[in-house]
This record gives sequence, C-alpha cells and structure tokens, in this order.
Amino acid sequence: MNASPTRWHLLIASLPSTGATARMRLWRAIKALGCAPLRDGAYLLPERPGHAETLAQLAQQTIAEAGEAWLLKVEPRNEADEQALLARFDRSKEQRAFLDLVVEAKKGLASQAPADIARMLKKLGKERDAIEMIDFFPNEASLDAKAAWADFVEKANAILSPGEPQAQSRELQLLQVRQYQGRTWATRRHLWGDRVACAWLIQRFIDPQARFLWLDSPADCPPDALGFDFNDAAFTHVGDKVSFEVLVASFQLPASRGLERLCALVHALDVGGEAPPEAVGFEAILTGARARLSDDDAFLAEVGVILDSLYAHYNKEAP
Repeated sequence: MNASPTRWHLLIASLPSTGATARMRLWRAIKALGCAPLRDGAYLLPERPGHAETLAQLAQQTIAEAGEAWLLKVEPRNEADEQALLARFDRSKEQRAFLDLVVEAKKGLASQAPADIARMLKKLGKERDAIEMIDFFPNEASLDAKAAWADFVEKANAILSPGEPQAQSRELQLLQVRQYQGRTWATRRHLWGDRVACAWLIQRFIDPQARFLWLDSPADCPPDALGFDFNDAAFTHVGDKVSFEVLVASFQLPASRGLERLCALVHALDVGGEAPPEAVGFEAILTGARARLSDDDAFLAEVGVILDSLYAHYNKEAP
C-alpha cells in the first residue's frame, strides 16, 4: 500500500422505478461531481473538500423522494485495489478530446472575427472548467491539454487585446502609500475590466489626487509616470496575479472582504478562472457603459460608482 492511500466516499442510492425525474436529477448531480459508478446505484468519489457534504445532501434528497441511500467511507485492502479504484478516474480520454478541440480551434484563429473568437473562448473555457473539476488525479494527458489551452488563450487574447500584458516572473515590491501621492499614472486607453478597476483602486485607496494618462501605446508612457497593466509597466501582471491584485499586494492594502471579492471578480474577468456570481452582470455593465461612453474619464467615473457599490456590498457579507 502507498504511505498515504486515497480516501474514498461511496454513495449507494436507489429510487423507485416510478421516479424517472428524480433518478435523472440524481444521475446528473452524480455525473457533475465526477463520481465513478461501480455498479448500478453505487458511486465512488475521492475525498476532497466539500465532497462528503455534497454526497450527504444527495443521500438526504434521495430518501426524501422515497428512495434509499447510504453514504460510506471506503478503504482499499491493498495496493492493487487502490490502483483499480484510481483507474476509474483516469480522465485521459476527456483530456485528449479537449486537446483535439483546442488544436482544431487554433487553426482558424487568424481568420475569425473577434466576436467569434470571444464566443469560442467562452465555450471552450466552460468545457475546460468542467473537465478540470473532475480530473482528480492529473496525468500526462492533463498536462498536455493544460499547456495547449494556455497557448490557445494567449494567442486568442493577443488578437482580442493586442496590448494585453504577459505575466512577469518577479518578486513583488512592498510599497508605502504615503510615497505615492499626487502622481501621474498611465495605462492603455479604452479602459476595460482590469485597467478600470486599477484606476478606481488607485483613486480610492492609494492616491486620491492621482492624475491619469490614457495612452494610445505603452511606448508613449512618460518616464515620470507610473504605468499599469501593460508589459514592463511599474504595475502589471506578476505570476498568477492580474494588475489589480498586484496593486493590492504591493501597497499592502488592509485586508477586507470587499477587496478580496473584487480581486476574485477582476481576476476572473481578465484571465478566467472561477467567477463570482456578479461577474456576468458586471461584465454586462462594462459592455453597456463602453458602448455609451467613448471618453475614458467618463467611463472610469461611471464604473467607479459600480465598484464603490460592489465594495460596500461585499463588506456587508458574512465571511
């Protein structure tokens, strides 16, 4: 046996033959969780945060619908049993199928309209997230698909946002807000998610008297201006942090529920990942405001009010 064998949950559930709707609902929930069927009515899942609670809810729901359900913990007897259980969660087939989709989509990138590329990114991104959620034991196929997806996203974003910064590998400097007052800050014009959020953050928490320059090109940034959200700017993407998160961390802004949730929102809109429920609505507001307002100062003023409201709302939420 391995020194630390995988811990397993086993849900055994059965519903009356007349409950077709309930059986379909149970099956969809089990499939979405990534359970492996051992036989009809017996579903295996590795121990992960939240899995026990979710399976317990499914068991309770099954009993409430006149069925029977038991939730058990399973321990393999030996290494052979352990490997047999692990094999049921091999997602190589799904990862290779996704890789084929990405390779095919990449071939037509250059000839597609931006709107079509954006739709494709969203569609493939959802498929990617669904596979990642149930790939509990990544292997070589997982790594291949991950690398291909990262390359596709980079190339698609380069077409959609030619000036979008590439993440840098460097240590974040810890800075003092008092040393950055009354400064000139510069970023690319036609503000969008990360850039407008950065400008709001600077005004709200770092430099209330900030002056902003909206650049046609990062090359136009004056040497005495503090650039943000473009390659080689003073504040830009570092590691897995977008520019908004880099500003929060660099200036050691006081931890709050509001800033934590805004970081998650801006990160999801800019580079993807798990998005909070408000992301769809906030993106729609950005799109509408951008369609109405060609002036970046007016855009910042309008979106800034929305960010103020979101910040206040998040801070009222229970942790």
